Amino acid sequence: MNRRKNTHRAGTSEFSKRRKVIACQRCHAHKIKCSGERPCAKCRMVGCADECAYTQRDRQVKVSESYLENLISENRRLKEQSTPSANSAEPTHDAETSESRLTEQPDESNTSVRNPLIGDRAWFHPYDPSAPPIFIGEAACTAFATRFRRFLTGSNKTPHIPRMQYVKEANIAAANEAYVQWPSLQQARLLVKIVLRQIGCLYHLLLRKSTLEKLEEIYRTGDFDCKVNQCKFFALFAFGEAYSIRTEPLSGSRVPGTSYFARALSLVQVLPERTSITHLETLLLLSLFSYYLNRRHSAYVLIGSAMRLSLQIGLNHNIPESQLIDPVERQHRVRIWWTIYVFDRMWGSKMGMPSQILDDDIHVDMPSRISPAQLHDEQFSDPDYQTANIELARIVGETIAKLYSRRKYSETFLQRVQKLLKALKNWVDTLPDHLRLNENDPEMNTKHISSLHLAFNQCVILTTRPTLLHLLIKVSESDATPTSEDNAISQPVWTLGEACIHAARHSHSLILTRYINGSLPVFGYFHAHYLFSSSLVLAMSSLLPIGSRSDLGAFETGLTVLQSMSENGNLAASEFYQNLEQVKYCLERYGDERRRKETRVNGAEALGPGNIPASSAVPTLPHTNETTPLPPGPGSIIRAGNELEANANTSPGYNGYGNLAPGISIQDAAVGFPTAITFLEPTMQDFLAQSDFDLGLLHSVDTFMNDTESMYTSHGL
Repeated sequence: MNRRKNTHRAGTSEFSKRRKVIACQRCHAHKIKCSGERPCAKCRMVGCADECAYTQRDRQVKVSESYLENLISENRRLKEQSTPSANSAEPTHDAETSESRLTEQPDESNTSVRNPLIGDRAWFHPYDPSAPPIFIGEAACTAFATRFRRFLTGSNKTPHIPRMQYVKEANIAAANEAYVQWPSLQQARLLVKIVLRQIGCLYHLLLRKSTLEKLEEIYRTGDFDCKVNQCKFFALFAFGEAYSIRTEPLSGSRVPGTSYFARALSLVQVLPERTSITHLETLLLLSLFSYYLNRRHSAYVLIGSAMRLSLQIGLNHNIPESQLIDPVERQHRVRIWWTIYVFDRMWGSKMGMPSQILDDDIHVDMPSRISPAQLHDEQFSDPDYQTANIELARIVGETIAKLYSRRKYSETFLQRVQKLLKALKNWVDTLPDHLRLNENDPEMNTKHISSLHLAFNQCVILTTRPTLLHLLIKVSESDATPTSEDNAISQPVWTLGEACIHAARHSHSLILTRYINGSLPVFGYFHAHYLFSSSLVLAMSSLLPIGSRSDLGAFETGLTVLQSMSENGNLAASEFYQNLEQVKYCLERYGDERRRKETRVNGAEALGPGNIPASSAVPTLPHTNETTPLPPGPGSIIRAGNELEANANTSPGYNGYGNLAPGISIQDAAVGFPTAITFLEPTMQDFLAQSDFDLGLLHSVDTFMNDTESMYTSHGL
């Protein structure tokens, strides 16, 4: 009996412990007894029930595992429902989603998808074990080359090729230690005039007449010690030597003008408390010349400094005329700002870096003419050209933000691509006549016109080449499993792939024309970059049914030109040539008949299979209502038969897919075809005419919904 009472008391005591009353904050503070209710009796009595809170919040309660799983599932469901209402223009600040979320199949009705091409993790490459890893931007052409090689080899462990062909800091320091002095007046005039002729037509970096007058003043007065003038003119002398001589005698660099550059770089102030327009001119010159040394990171830092300093003096705003009456100085101020803007967008696109200022924060006029006309022509170049360059840079910045960032958007991937292509089409449609290419005689095109259209083609490639790689993967999967009912590629994907190929062919032709004419800059960066980018696309085109047998030959030609430029000392060409050499090696392995099936399947799996089925794709021929089956195998560089080319009713020199017909070379095809050929195909016009609803729902499967390992995710580095 006593034992039973003791057991009852023990149970009562344990129950009392479990039901221990926890005082609310008010009762605890006043040290009065609390009823333990929510709200407690005392709080209800004095009318502060809403403020009634418990002081103890760290009680441990045991719950079942299934209950926690239900809570997690409910939380995930609520987050998915609230995602479409997110602001599409702002990056998300939410925490990264869990790994389990990534393995789930996406809801096709939910169009708020972060760029599915790049995955959740940034890409870093360990160049030096003693230094931090280098970030690899996905928009970089070398990064895209690595993705392509991984497809060809069927391995996600195919290493990225590090950039080693650049002028090291030790070489710049050695060049600066050498005795660098002002050249003779005659030589200085010559070097500056070379810069005005070669660079001044492309970018507004300085006032033409004022710069030559300042040079004469310096030599007349003997004022050679002014650091501001020394920095600017030594940077100009560096460009003059790069365009006029072939060797650098004073330093270990392969690029002429390095000694002048090193001296100017050592004298320039990166962090002046009060900057000047002349200082900004110098930063622009040094940033641009850094590309000649293949120092892309240094160029990005220098233009970043120029951007911040220009914001400090308000270059992004119109200055009142009462504070700056001189029309030349006012226009110079406007154009210096827009050159900084163009460099910021363009430099960022080369490495996949974000823009440093939003367009909404810019309130300055576009470049314009001043009166009288003679005064304008003495100091400035064509404002229409500058405006076209600015608009193109704006589209490039949007491309990086919308296609290569990790922001979340309420639009699908195809919707964002469509809007970018619409902007590009509007750009080329509204281009003034005097800025259009001479289609009948490409050799007559001036340097700045060709460069403008090369930049346009590169923007088209940047917008469409992820889809081209995805198309190559899907065609590969289709050939591996031709009976799968899930394999089907929609027309927009084929259309974007064709647009990418068109732009690459056009760029390739323009560069080869300049190379044959001997007008290709020996140490310039951008022509080597554009040739590398277009050659990559043409190599991919040779593996696709929408490609041409001429594309592989064009790839080989691009490789030869880059090798020649590399042997002449072009550092960027050396880097790109090494990358293309590895692509060629992988292409040869991929083309081996004995290993083709295995690499095809493994290549698609290594980069992420995606959710786009692909086997039964039958693209419709432009200008006809017929369909033509795809040839067997994506590795066929030469098509089976010429029936397609013979029957298609298209423009002379092109087949039914808009590709080159037999006997027509890439170079000949450029004659008579405008830059806008990318947008003349009926399938492209249909794609641009589709509504957001169609692209968001009918083709949502073609937005490459991200898998755990998407084509642009690399966790193995």
